[in-house]
Amino acid sequence: MSTLTDSQSPAASRENTTTGVPMAVPGTAPAPIPAQGPHEGYYEFKPYNIGRWIVWGLFAALLLVAPMLFTSSLSHTMLSQMGIAIIVCLSYNMLLGQGGMLSFGHAVYSGMGAFLAIHTLNLVAGNKLPIPVSLIPIAGGLAGMVFAVAFGWVTTKKAATPFAMITLGVGELVWASALMFPEFFGGEGGISSNRVTGPKPLGITFGPQIQLYYLIAVYTFVCTAAMFAFTRTPLGRMLNAVRDNPERVEFVGYNTQVVRYIAFVVAAFFAGISGGLAALNFEIVTSEVVSGPRSGAYLLFTFLGGATFFFGPIIGAVLMVLAFVLLSELTKAWLLYLGLVFLFMVMYAPGGIASLIMMNLRVAAFGRLRELWVSYLALGVIALIVLLGAAGMIEMVYHLKLNPALGPQLKFLGATLDAHGLNSWFGCAFVMLTGIGLFELTRRHFVHQWGEIQEYIEKELKRREALA
Repeated sequence: MSTLTDSQSPAASRENTTTGVPMAVPGTAPAPIPAQGPHEGYYEFKPYNIGRWIVWGLFAALLLVAPMLFTSSLSHTMLSQMGIAIIVCLSYNMLLGQGGMLSFGHAVYSGMGAFLAIHTLNLVAGNKLPIPVSLIPIAGGLAGMVFAVAFGWVTTKKAATPFAMITLGVGELVWASALMFPEFFGGEGGISSNRVTGPKPLGITFGPQIQLYYLIAVYTFVCTAAMFAFTRTPLGRMLNAVRDNPERVEFVGYNTQVVRYIAFVVAAFFAGISGGLAALNFEIVTSEVVSGPRSGAYLLFTFLGGATFFFGPIIGAVLMVLAFVLLSELTKAWLLYLGLVFLFMVMYAPGGIASLIMMNLRVAAFGRLRELWVSYLALGVIALIVLLGAAGMIEMVYHLKLNPALGPQLKFLGATLDAHGLNSWFGCAFVMLTGIGLFELTRRHFVHQWGEIQEYIEKELKRREALA
């Protein structure tokens, strides 16, 4: 029977897991050190994350070609606002999604960045500050950061509900101060300026909206990449830990308030940049930019997009601009529709639109998504029917309350409704109730189908784990 010698024993071949070099074990012969090349053991090359490069490349390409696909002046204005909204919603998600800090006063920092940016722009226009217009958003970011340094330490002393109440109080304080100090805030009329000023390198004046859009696109890409990089830093990971288990973080020796405070300041910096870009875009800043409703809009659309995923606030930012620019022009009841959407998202999809996308990508990865397209189509069509019936009644109510002088009749999607007629009310109610009944039947079938697919996925995962 063959026996193992000392040099062949498992103990003698034990390796240092840190360096990968064999270690000598007491009682055995010293392990030989393998020959190494000139760089072996010193450099480690990891493969590129191709998927991540593709995603960021597509994002940059989309920012680049979007104004070429949508060429109208309104489209360029909306695209500019979307870029600004992406930055501020991502900065808000650093608090809500990454750190679990529900803030009701985030508009303070984007708004103060806007005010400092517009003042800086006026100094540039008066030849008192020789900086290019393209750097003015940085001034807004620094302003937001300075105010966060001042307010943040008190704000982050508490977490959860006390934190939310403190941010609400700070937000109301600043909003009230906007009318008390007209020298800085400009009173009810705000402060206006002209962005076509200062040095004009390469003939770029930022007068045409397309030129300003590309400036905003550059800031959007850089800020988005910087905030994504922040989530991968040790501080970003620790912020997640503070969100999930602050007691354990304190137990291992970290100060949770300091972690929240630094994240608060960083988020305010990016919010200030968005405010500076908004000041250049609109060339006027009013007290509304620091108001409570503006903070509420950041919260609402960040949640709708999906605060638990990095790309969720980007979706929410696009929806915010569409709602404020397009939906508000289509109907006076747009805030009511928005509230209903938010209500149903909280009830049935608390992870936001991003969570719905990720769940279906998981199903697609296992090859079962094609089984659901009929159910999705049926749910979408029936939900549209329910919306049409409810919208008809909502529009009649708003017409009676806001436009009584125009008579009882109104146009709704090409049809004529009579707000005083029983037929119109009965027809809308019948469409809505019928749709609700059909939706419930379809939903039950979908839930059963979805449950079977999820059960299959779980079994498949266990099977793969057993094979591995």
